[in-house]
Amino acid sequence: MSLSRYYARLLRESARSVAKGIGLPFVRREAVRSGRHALPYPLATYAPWQVDPDFQAVWQTVRANTLVDELRCWELWTLVGELRDVPGAMLEVGVWRGGTGGLMAARAAALGIEDPIYLCDTWEGVVKAGPADPYYRGREHEDSSMEMVRTLLGRLGVERVELLQGVFPEDTGASVSAEALRLVHIDVDVYESAADSFNWAWPRVSTGGVVVFDDYGWPATPGVARFVDEQRGKPDRLVLHNLNGHGLIVKR
Repeated sequence: MSLSRYYARLLRESARSVAKGIGLPFVRREAVRSGRHALPYPLATYAPWQVDPDFQAVWQTVRANTLVDELRCWELWTLVGELRDVPGAMLEVGVWRGGTGGLMAARAAALGIEDPIYLCDTWEGVVKAGPADPYYRGREHEDSSMEMVRTLLGRLGVERVELLQGVFPEDTGASVSAEALRLVHIDVDVYESAADSFNWAWPRVSTGGVVVFDDYGWPATPGVARFVDEQRGKPDRLVLHNLNGHGLIVKR
């Protein structure tokens, strides 16, 4: 990477962080008052996603179809590889326009993983918002469709992906026919939906499998953070907080 590109990226990313830090007390005042939110500044600099051509090719294809940033997409990409030998299908609950689901499917295809990938969404916005979710009322992120996802999957050239429309797990859980799951990505924004998705999936997760919560580290989704923290200390799971905004639970 040239010095000009390095500094251009540094300025771009630091400007975003400063703007978010300044605006946070105004748009998420209760989160700031809780004392649970700050902008961490890790000093580690290792960034292998920048020089992985396979990842970058897929990332550039999916980035317009996801609200998930490059760092979290890189984690999903690497997890698919790390879990290559763990038995089971992959499941995503909360698909929006298909960016992360498509990325996971592309990585699985490149690795020769033949187990199915299930992408589940209402495609009508957030459901099950409740008292633990002060910033959600329901139907947020409804600006998506199954057709958008199908179009993206076609551009990626991936197969073995099944789209399931409805509230998960009530409407679509029975259609996830896999006996085991290796990777579950939950991106549903609110407490009850996160809890229902996890409680349905966890008994089916293989030993060594991973559940990823996309909304763990964000001020707008305290309900998801609350649910993940409630899983700590249980003997069959290891709970991890990644500073990229993910919460991960590994099946022991």
